[in-house]
Amino acid sequence: MSSPSVVSMDRAASSDTELLTPDVSGPAPADGAHPAGENGAAPNAAPATSGDENSSLVTEPATRRRSTPRAKKATASSAATATKPKRTSRKKIEPPQSPVTTLPPAPLTRPDGTPAPVVHLAGELSPFARTGGLGEAVASLAKYQASSGIPVTVFMPLYSAVRERTEIRPLGAEFAVSVGPRTETARLYEPATPPQPGNPRIIFVESEPYFDRPGLYGDDLGDYPDNARRYAFFARAILVALPRVLPQPPSIIHAHDWQTSLASIYLKTEFAAHPYYEGIRAVLSVHNAGYQGHFPESTMADIGLPFSLYNHRQLEWWGRVNLLKGGLVFSDLVVTVSPTHAHELRTEKGGFGLDGVFVALRDRLVGIVNGIDQEIWDPARDTIIPRRYSPENMAGKKRNRLALQRATGLSRWQAPIFALTARLVAQKGLDLILGDPGYFAFDAQYVFLGHGDARYEMALTELSERAPSRIAVKLDFTEEFEHLLLAGADMCLMPSQYEPCGLTQMRAQRYGTIPVARRVGGLADTIEDGVTGFLFDDYTPTDFMRAATRAVDQYHETAAWEEMMREAMARDFGWERSASRYLNVYRRVLGLPAVRHDRPVAVGV
Repeated sequence: MSSPSVVSMDRAASSDTELLTPDVSGPAPADGAHPAGENGAAPNAAPATSGDENSSLVTEPATRRRSTPRAKKATASSAATATKPKRTSRKKIEPPQSPVTTLPPAPLTRPDGTPAPVVHLAGELSPFARTGGLGEAVASLAKYQASSGIPVTVFMPLYSAVRERTEIRPLGAEFAVSVGPRTETARLYEPATPPQPGNPRIIFVESEPYFDRPGLYGDDLGDYPDNARRYAFFARAILVALPRVLPQPPSIIHAHDWQTSLASIYLKTEFAAHPYYEGIRAVLSVHNAGYQGHFPESTMADIGLPFSLYNHRQLEWWGRVNLLKGGLVFSDLVVTVSPTHAHELRTEKGGFGLDGVFVALRDRLVGIVNGIDQEIWDPARDTIIPRRYSPENMAGKKRNRLALQRATGLSRWQAPIFALTARLVAQKGLDLILGDPGYFAFDAQYVFLGHGDARYEMALTELSERAPSRIAVKLDFTEEFEHLLLAGADMCLMPSQYEPCGLTQMRAQRYGTIPVARRVGGLADTIEDGVTGFLFDDYTPTDFMRAATRAVDQYHETAAWEEMMREAMARDFGWERSASRYLNVYRRVLGLPAVRHDRPVAVGV
């Protein structure tokens, strides 16, 4: 089958760049995609993984956790013929649109003076589908970049959650994508409502076998075993589709976390020989280096990478493929989400086994704190909370506190309320909270919002059942309840093992809810100890208890506490400052020579 507007799919092509070379004579697409020095560990040490090894959440690089066997699942090919569950009716969402009356001059331009387009690749994106802060961070960054005059396009997979909740329309015809020995079919979609000027363009990449599943990255059994193949398809589909979506090449492809790091690898090897791609710069944001994408050696051939790349300087890591490591090596510049975390990643303790790679990046690694949308997270304008308030008029804070107590069954009217809103996992410091019985002996109240590991859910639920008037647990997270929680609580708990950036502590301060947090990553960069919050250093129950005790003592000093609340609410955590720093990074990377690898690296291309 072939036509002027449809790429031929009845033959194998030598490369994807051949497959997608558009026929300019045809119609346009319709309006309606180890050495110790290298990895930072001793040569005889073993890397650690947590949960399914494909996600490779590394919590402590010096220890190994045995993976739990999972039940056999259907392959991508068999998934296509499996009976699909009935879709439930859900409220349709539309892409957020920021009214921009007049676009400013483009702050990022090509040598000829025309705007320099930026393309983001993300495994999740708010409000369409997300599991954590990544989707919100990418959406906010893209929003503020577009409003500044940069042409921005964001690609994300067309998950079933997106299809159920978003009105979409097709963007062009199906096209072929080769992934290792297979030739797959892809199609692009976009929201039915076109983006207004000054807003990013959103494009979804469709593959029902890969993305039409209940979860984004996995299910109750763990991560999907074919995640390497899924996100290899996603990256290659985008690179293949770019010439027909953007006839003029983008200046920068900005990937986020290991799921999209393959884009940098493909771009700098197989696709580098094609004139369309040779000038594109690759930027990779590391939002959470604990997730690295570890896979067996056989994955190299399965996702179409030449085996010559499987070496300790590029993709090999302790006898396995490490996709995040490959993305770091092949990107022109790497960004992590706070200056303190950029330093931590260069240390053996904080580098998750990749500290040698982060050190080798030298000045190609920079740290930029994420921002929050201060139009959404503003107690003076928040339409979700029962009563609005501001630093000048704090009466509404007390009304929200009463509303939170009524909603959770708490009844200690004078005792301070500690709140935790996070995934209930070890990274978030649950072992510190549960590790000292004295913590719950405070004359205080506690609300926990979120779900996660069963052991933490059970432990907290048991505590709430024993003291329902003081401890409340809500496992079904909703954004509406999170607004109420931050507006009504007095203190926000973030005793994290590590926290690359964190958004909750910024939102909490905006609402006058004082964070009690560990001095790591973005928490150290956004909380001023004794001024807008309380910090502690050692990951021990003792040090955590000292910080919590300081907070409780300060709470009973009414005048000093209210002054701390006002100071926290006055802090600027908007994306404007962060977006300007990203702009400087882009300008810098466009002025640097691109990362090049000798063509023999791409054997077989």
